[in-house]
Amino acid sequence: MQTSAATPTEKFLPFMREVTRYESALRELNLMWRLIESSAKMNCPEEARSILPMMSATREGFQQLETELVHSLVGESIGQVMAELGTSARHVIDIVVRNLYERTADVGFLATDQDLCRFVAGLDTDQGAVLMRLREYRNKYTVYDEIMLLDCKGAVVAQIDETSPVEGTQDALLARTLKSDGFVESFGPTDLRPGKRHALLYSHRMLHPQTREPVGVLCLSFAFADEMQGIFQARSHGQQRQIPLLLDSGHRVIASGDPLWIPVGAQVPVNEAGAPALQVHAGRAYLVQTVAAAGYQGYPGPAGWRGQVMAPVDLAFSGEPSQVLDQLEPGVGHGLLSHARHFCPPLHAIVNAADTIRRVVWNGQVMTGREHQDVVRLKAVLEQIGETGALTNEVFGRSIRELYGTVLMSSMRDGELLTQLLVDLLDRNLYERANDCRWWALAPELRALLADGRPEARTPEGVANVQRILEHINGLYTVYARLMVYDREGRIIASSRPTLDDGRSVVGMHIEQDTLAAVLAMKDTQSYHVAPWQASAFYGGRSTYVYHAAVRAPGDEGAVVGGIGIVFNAEEEFEAMLRGALATKSRTRSFFLGRDGAVLSSADPRVPVGTVLSVPEDMLAVASGRSLSRAIVHEGEYCIVACAASHGYREFKVCDGYREDVLALSVRSFGAQVPGALEAAQRRHATLLSEAGTGEGREMATFFIGDSIFALPAAHVVEALPVAQIARVSAAGLPCCMGTVPLRSNGKVLEYAWVFDVHELLTGRPGTRSAQSQVIVAQDGGTVVGLLVCELHSVVHFAAANIFPAPGLSGLGGAVVTELIKANGGRTLVQCLNVSRLVRLLRGTREPQGPLPEAA
Repeated sequence: MQTSAATPTEKFLPFMREVTRYESALRELNLMWRLIESSAKMNCPEEARSILPMMSATREGFQQLETELVHSLVGESIGQVMAELGTSARHVIDIVVRNLYERTADVGFLATDQDLCRFVAGLDTDQGAVLMRLREYRNKYTVYDEIMLLDCKGAVVAQIDETSPVEGTQDALLARTLKSDGFVESFGPTDLRPGKRHALLYSHRMLHPQTREPVGVLCLSFAFADEMQGIFQARSHGQQRQIPLLLDSGHRVIASGDPLWIPVGAQVPVNEAGAPALQVHAGRAYLVQTVAAAGYQGYPGPAGWRGQVMAPVDLAFSGEPSQVLDQLEPGVGHGLLSHARHFCPPLHAIVNAADTIRRVVWNGQVMTGREHQDVVRLKAVLEQIGETGALTNEVFGRSIRELYGTVLMSSMRDGELLTQLLVDLLDRNLYERANDCRWWALAPELRALLADGRPEARTPEGVANVQRILEHINGLYTVYARLMVYDREGRIIASSRPTLDDGRSVVGMHIEQDTLAAVLAMKDTQSYHVAPWQASAFYGGRSTYVYHAAVRAPGDEGAVVGGIGIVFNAEEEFEAMLRGALATKSRTRSFFLGRDGAVLSSADPRVPVGTVLSVPEDMLAVASGRSLSRAIVHEGEYCIVACAASHGYREFKVCDGYREDVLALSVRSFGAQVPGALEAAQRRHATLLSEAGTGEGREMATFFIGDSIFALPAAHVVEALPVAQIARVSAAGLPCCMGTVPLRSNGKVLEYAWVFDVHELLTGRPGTRSAQSQVIVAQDGGTVVGLLVCELHSVVHFAAANIFPAPGLSGLGGAVVTELIKANGGRTLVQCLNVSRLVRLLRGTREPQGPLPEAA
């Protein structure tokens, strides 16, 4: 994400210390270039006439690049923060809505519980048994802090929160609920939850078991404050630069991640458009992102609720400096940068502009290295050009690296946030499945059906009734493929959706022996068992989880008489999670994996379930509740790969004895792997130490051909030109010829020079052209030729003692490499091209004694 051209850079720059340092360094360099140009005009205008256009072009290009670079650094920094705020805000509201969707199903189902309905209708009077049943429910669905039963006049006939006794209510929700066929969602202050600023209640009317007339209301009180704090803490990851909020339709805070700064009840500015503008609240400036609920399974969430995250602008950019580029493999970093046109156009433009400046600086250094016997004043100017040019390259390199690191860090952080959301959604979803199986196992109808233990004691009516109950539950809870009830021998005696895809009946089939043993060994009603992720006959041979709980005989200490198994519709539910989280992501794929890298679910149709993905070992081993991300080559493409491990929800997978880690993986592709990227990166980091001041020596213009450093005497170099200036012109079959380049003076084309591929000339294989390729124009007497090279390096002074004749070499290379240079204390060997030999060789490829062909 980048800011638009209209972004007020000056408003944000004071809060970006690192960018401010780069801006200061760039301004100083700009001033130095201006001083050098002015000095040349004043002190040696005639001698400097030939280089003034180059200096003017350098200054103008530098000034434009300085502005673009600072603007892009600011824009990408803002973009990174805004993207993270937006993702976090979306996660807050998405998690809340998905959680509350489950509550709408719970209240509708529990309100039909016959034991509870009979009590409210006055058909049963054992309040102790009812309270025990409600507490059983609360023990499993720990998201509720109160469950209440009301009669039609509002009197409380049962409640489980003994610390907050209530006799009755005058709340309007009573009348609304009694008139409604479905659930009623209420948020705000209520006399049903005295002492609380507001409560989130889900209510549903209860019907007389016989007359089907309304006899009362069931109220579930959602532990709203505790739940929101859990959501906020899970997303903070120890950093205090962001304040997550939940807002109502009036933009008032109903839950705050930092109530000291932004308290509940405060009305705050919102930013649903996502514009990178400062918002002021209580005298402090913030960057803000506001996100509305996308809805889930047709449930829109409470009306008008929004997720919002606010970052104080004075803290928003104060994170730890990014070390992402230090951890990148050099080839991956360079290869990714070659695709910047697609993922960050300003970065691409700046890299290209910086390459142009480097070429201009290299040309200036070449001029510095030439002999100027009569122009001492010009020599001083040229030396300043060389020194300032080297400093310019260094500052540009650091600035571009900072911009590149910011862009990559933004993508990596976004990948981690995405995978953290996915494992959070998964754990919260599966938490409900563990609750459901245990609660439904307590249904009196199931317990009565299995109580005797003898198949002949089960009446057809009893089996049919249980069958209807299972079908009713499955109709309400569509996340299940089927629900099954089985006896102590593991034989299934009733099932919703009893026919498999292949036509076989589930009834009569048997549960796996290890699962049955685990169910029969359960000690209490809080126990459950999850069959490990594997292909299941009850799911058409596809892989899923099956949740089991023991069914006990009627009575407080009932023995285990069978069990219930609920088959999770993993294929659809997991894929819906993956695709829902990717709704705003482009070029990104996501997966759920096991610790072995095997795919549990895939949002990419090319990667089916069961595929083992090639994932770095440390990602597969990431600690529970943690995440990792990095840029790597994945399946032939440069990708940002992020991974997070599940960490459980409430007691689920945390302290209930069950543990099976699931990983979420996101893969964002940036483009195909670039051949030679590692070599190109190594070229950029290669250095040659100057030996100026060590006595006699020579100035050499250095460059790369392939992976090797070559040199030409600076005195023989005219200039370097961009490879884009090569014009394809027929050379009548002249080997290694690429075309021609124009040679200009004062903006006018004076002549053309033939361009030859030096790599092909030396090795017999054409060189690889890239954005860094250059044409070096070299001169030998009256002959001028262009040499296509991989990349420019620098202009360096070498001591005469380190330049020595090359040994005799066979082949074309031996004809043109006549000297070698021991550089960097003898650790690097530089090959020197002999321009005269090179020209003779090029003549000999066509006419041994004649001139080079004349360009049209």
